[in-house]
Amino acid sequence: MPKPALHSLHIHPVKALRAQPLPAAVVEPWGLAGDRRWAVIDDTGKVLTQREEPRLATAAAEALPGGGIVLSAPGREPLTVAVPEPGVTTTARIFGQKVDLVSAGTEARDWLSGHLDSDVFLAHLDDPAVRRPIDDPPYTSPGEMVSLADRYPLLLTTLASLDSLNALIARGDHAAEGPLPMNRFRPGAVVSGTEPWAEDDWNRVAIGEVVFRVAKLSGRCVVTTTDQDTGARGREPLRTLARHRRFDGRLVFGQNLVPLTTGTIRVGDPVEVLG
Repeated sequence: MPKPALHSLHIHPVKALRAQPLPAAVVEPWGLAGDRRWAVIDDTGKVLTQREEPRLATAAAEALPGGGIVLSAPGREPLTVAVPEPGVTTTARIFGQKVDLVSAGTEARDWLSGHLDSDVFLAHLDDPAVRRPIDDPPYTSPGEMVSLADRYPLLLTTLASLDSLNALIARGDHAAEGPLPMNRFRPGAVVSGTEPWAEDDWNRVAIGEVVFRVAKLSGRCVVTTTDQDTGARGREPLRTLARHRRFDGRLVFGQNLVPLTTGTIRVGDPVEVLG
């Protein structure tokens, strides 16, 4: 059997928009460089995700050197958005936490509001080193930070576990929905060369030169039922996860990681289980 290796890398420059694959990425203490540094905020100040608005999946953001992005969506002219100048911040809410963000301005607001047919705006996380500590006791340590990802800096999944899950879906009531692609789970790092569900037992891993602490299994939500091209909802994989992957009341797929060191990881890098 091949040894475990990094099969693919993905960032989501704007939280809840489509992923951008990369051949390599710098690992910062709060996640992959450029990952989830932007978010769409609704008119109540809440960070929007595909849980509330599946149409976010039909838009994409490409990360640019320097931190800017290019927004795109079918039927709309692309819009380049620069990192906003330092200034007055606005307080947004994300999973019960308050985080200070900098608004991206009216052009981005108009573009996103037009795409979603609702009043929203785009905001930028200017300083992840101080803005948002990981808030998930007892699975975190003081001083650990995260960008605008759900709770942890990096989500890792494996090809073998997806194959196993798709085999289970094929035997279920909604087999026609499968096989599902990996993008349903919105990972940052995808690993090949493992046994199915091997990641369940990992505690520390090295991807290339960077070492990570494995914090906890990733509990999954309705976002995994959302087609990442169309925004359409189905029932899988939650139906199958509920039958086969329910741990401590959560439906789980993948592992949440926290960097213990920093550096660059690259597709093809070896993945070593340290404990």
